[in-house]
Parts: sequence; structure tokens; C-alpha cells
Amino acid sequence: MKYLYGFLLIIIFISFSCNKSKKTTEVSEVVDTLVVDDDRIINNISETLIPEAKRRLKDWKEYQNVDEFMLKYYNVSNLEALNNAKELSDLVKNMIDTIRVEQLKEVNVIVRFNVLHNETLRLADMATIPSISKDEVKEEIKKIIDLYSAVNSKINTIYKAEDIQNTLEIDTEEPIKIDKPYNKIPYQSRSKRTSRISSKKQ
Repeated sequence: MKYLYGFLLIIIFISFSCNKSKKTTEVSEVVDTLVVDDDRIINNISETLIPEAKRRLKDWKEYQNVDEFMLKYYNVSNLEALNNAKELSDLVKNMIDTIRVEQLKEVNVIVRFNVLHNETLRLADMATIPSISKDEVKEEIKKIIDLYSAVNSKINTIYKAEDIQNTLEIDTEEPIKIDKPYNKIPYQSRSKRTSRISSKKQ
């Protein structure tokens, strides 16, 4: 009977050890799945629009489409970046073709839009090159994000300047005019004033 109890204890111990080992393996597998994929290309979020600019552009659907699509490129795999490049370039082109806000039709703003579009086209071309390296794709994505940030920065600058102008209630494009010039009183030295006073007393 004693041998039977001993045998049962050995079986229970072995069973417990196997279950513990199985759980350890499962936990290890879960941890492995949480490891960051080295293939991901991660970038910082670019400059976003200030509240006033957001309010003015909220009805510009084509810009909103680009803004939403750009979110994919802040954390993207090499394959995803190339597969989505054509759609991104099309969205940027559509945005440029539908500029409705007069302030954004200035040459220096359009130039930024066009440069951004050129770089998205370049990324789309990379998708057709089998030998393209991950580093080249990564560099191009960063360039696109920086250019998109520059576009938003320029838009913000326009509305900030407009807000300041409205606050001051002054047309900054026209120089301030003074109707009557300020006439300075000619300076007289102390010695001259003293001599004049002395002559009057005499």
C-alpha cells in the first residue's frame, strides 16, 4: 500500500511538471508575438493644422483624404508603403486639383504641394523596382512626411498671420500713413539760451 501511495505521488509530480512546462512554453510564444517587427518603418507625427486652419479646411474633402491616408505612413511596413504609394500620389494630385481656398492658391503654397506630389510619385516608381532597398524606401517616406509637414506649416502660417491682422485691425499690406508729420523742435544749446536771456535783461 505504501508503494502505491509513493507511485501515485510520483505520477502527480510528473504531471504537475509537464503542465508547468507547457504553460511556460505558451507564455514564451505570446511574448515572441509581441516583439516589434523589424520591418516596420516608424516616423514621428508631422505638424498638424492649428484649430483655425482646421475649421477653414474642414469642408475640403480632398485634403482630409490625404491627411487621413498619411496616418498609414507613420508606422508602416516596407511592403505596405510601396503598395499604397500609387493611391497616395493620386490623392495628393486630387488635392492639388481641387484647391478652393484663395489663400492657398499663392505660388509659394502651390510649390510645396507640387514638391510633395513629385515625391509621392517617386515612391510609387520605387514599387516597380525589384532591387529597391528598404533604406531607400525609408528615406523616401521620411522625405514625404517632412514635406507634408511643411505644407501644414505653411497653411498654419497663413492663418496665424491672418488672425494677427484681424486682431490688430490693420491692413498689414498697406503702410501706416501719418497725416501730419511730427515737427521736431530744434535743439538749442544751454549756452545759446543763456546768452539770449541775458540780452533780454539788458
